[in-house]
Amino acid sequence: MTEKRKNSFTEGSILGPLLRFALPVLFALFLQAMYGAVDLLVVGKFASAADVSAVSTGSQLMMTLTGLISSFAMGTTIFLGEKIGQKKPEEGGRIVGASLLLFLICAVIMTGFVAGGAATLAKTMHAPAEAFAATTQYIRICGMGSAVIIAYNLIGSIFRGLGDSRTPLMTVAIACACNITGDLVLVRIFHAGAAGAAAATVGAQLISVLISLYLIKKRELPFSLTRGMIRWNGSIIRKVISLGAPIAIQDFLVGISFLVILSIVNAIGLTASAGIGVAEKVCVFIMLVPLAFMQSMAAFTAQNRGAGQPERAEKGLRYAILVSFAFSVCMFFLAFFHGDVLAGVFAKDSDVILAGASYLKAYAIDCLLVCFLFCFIGFFNGMEYTRFVMLQGIIGAFCVRVPVSFLMSRLQPVSLFRIGLATPCSTVLQILLCFVCMARYRKGRTAESGLKS
Repeated sequence: MTEKRKNSFTEGSILGPLLRFALPVLFALFLQAMYGAVDLLVVGKFASAADVSAVSTGSQLMMTLTGLISSFAMGTTIFLGEKIGQKKPEEGGRIVGASLLLFLICAVIMTGFVAGGAATLAKTMHAPAEAFAATTQYIRICGMGSAVIIAYNLIGSIFRGLGDSRTPLMTVAIACACNITGDLVLVRIFHAGAAGAAAATVGAQLISVLISLYLIKKRELPFSLTRGMIRWNGSIIRKVISLGAPIAIQDFLVGISFLVILSIVNAIGLTASAGIGVAEKVCVFIMLVPLAFMQSMAAFTAQNRGAGQPERAEKGLRYAILVSFAFSVCMFFLAFFHGDVLAGVFAKDSDVILAGASYLKAYAIDCLLVCFLFCFIGFFNGMEYTRFVMLQGIIGAFCVRVPVSFLMSRLQPVSLFRIGLATPCSTVLQILLCFVCMARYRKGRTAESGLKS
């Protein structure tokens, strides 16, 4: 990695390096979204509605837990990015070594929790009776692959901290290709249903991790990593936890709020359950651009903060919002007016398609809002305002999203569109909180500049 490449975030133009970083992140997120999408697509075409419900419920749970780990790993991304910005890459080996040990412990805990408690988790999710056994199987198989899932996400977080978004793209591409092959073999040919989809996902990620580790050994890194560095370094681990834990708690509780909504919808019936599962898979794709800029802004901001250039990070934020908003307008029209076409990609049952399209209309409105929210979140994460990110996420989830969705589910006739409106309502409040935090941040930075002068 050349010096120019390392400093691309902190020197020269802003939009070009940001886009060059964000595009591989976008493609990686797209391919990652293909996991659940391909699972649901293949199961929807070659299995029963019960299997569709099982995959939608089980994958939503696993997406929440995976998001928890991915968000926790953001602590490594931010810490590593700061050292790169400070031109201290030699400290990277110690950060990565300590992170490897920390996440190994997380893998053991997650395996026991998910694989051992699969039936309880399925019951907690109010999985429909017809889909209960399949949902339990899906969760248990994915839980047994927790170590692979964690390793897969940690590799991506480390390289994003280095300002390298291409290696994570490579690992996701390998996993996606393997997952598609596994789904077609296990679900279509061997008729393994939801269990086959889960096995294909875990197997694909295992292959991806093994190949990625081999390829990484062949690459020249800006730091050395030896076995002696893989140890419990208290100061590094405390820093990683202090940065990653608030983000993880926020994402986990937000994910829990969506699981509560799914649980509410599951109680309505099998068609509604399958419909919202289909809609959630579509939502992952229509939200890809804002998500890509959220991850990119965290790395971009962390490096510029480390280099003592917060004003450059603010300029990057403005660019990210403008580009993200342009794409969000297109996604709004597609999801609001053609939701049935999008839902039809993942289901063949007409009632399920109509239910999914109804829910997508509400998410289309949220498309116009999250480009602001996600870019703000990435910026504040990079600035180490992770406690604020946690706070605004919890407020939006449990003060707005969950109660509004519950109240809407009580209105007759039940409408998935009205239930879905809970999401844009919470996003509006979170954006307002972000503007308040930005105003306080600027005020504090102005005061700090005055003291220095």
